Amino acid sequence: MGMATVEFEAVKKTKLYEKVVQQVQGMIADGLLKPGDRLPPERELAETFQVSRSSLRDAIRALEVMGLVEPRQGEGTIVRDLSASSLVSPLSAVLSRKRELVGELLDVRRIIEPPLAARAARHATPEDLARLKDILRRQKEKVERGELAVEEDSEFHYAIARAAKNSVVLKVLDVFMDLLRESRERSLQVGGRLQKSFAGHVRILSAICRRNAPAAEKAMRRHIEEIERIVLKKL
Repeated sequence: MGMATVEFEAVKKTKLYEKVVQQVQGMIADGLLKPGDRLPPERELAETFQVSRSSLRDAIRALEVMGLVEPRQGEGTIVRDLSASSLVSPLSAVLSRKRELVGELLDVRRIIEPPLAARAARHATPEDLARLKDILRRQKEKVERGELAVEEDSEFHYAIARAAKNSVVLKVLDVFMDLLRESRERSLQVGGRLQKSFAGHVRILSAICRRNAPAAEKAMRRHIEEIERIVLKKL
């Protein structure tokens, strides 16, 4: 119970501080906050945005990193003058860091998931196979309608981890899937990516159903490498 609550709190907090960042960015973009303006006091901002003081501090730190605001001795937090250079350099730094981070996350998936697929081929129960087939059926319907099957995409990889019968790996994958969610949404919008992802899943499941562990491992590795090429090109 305790652990789940902590994770839930952490997730809620992350999302909250991101929302505050977006709202402040919006206020700057709309000219409601101008260069040189001082941000209202923390307490007031926390009430305005309906978030805790610690979420608000996280948001202000993120805005500082992005170069949108700066702390000034004795003046509080000031909106920076967004000349082209001050806008571009922090944002490009954030983007390149993001590309690096996504690359590293996919690297870890390449280390973990192919052997998991092999384990699933050896350990999957009839219920596991039925679950995987059901996820693919739903994914196929969405792909045919041209919808992003983000949930099914995550579910498929998660169900393979369940079929591999390792509860610790499930926890690890949970964290990845959350971190990769945005890059997954973005990559699924690339032309042909929906079909490619589905085709990769079909190959993986086919090998698992045949109980062919080496083929399942190879299919998963190929699938993740295809994703990586598309995602990193997009970023």
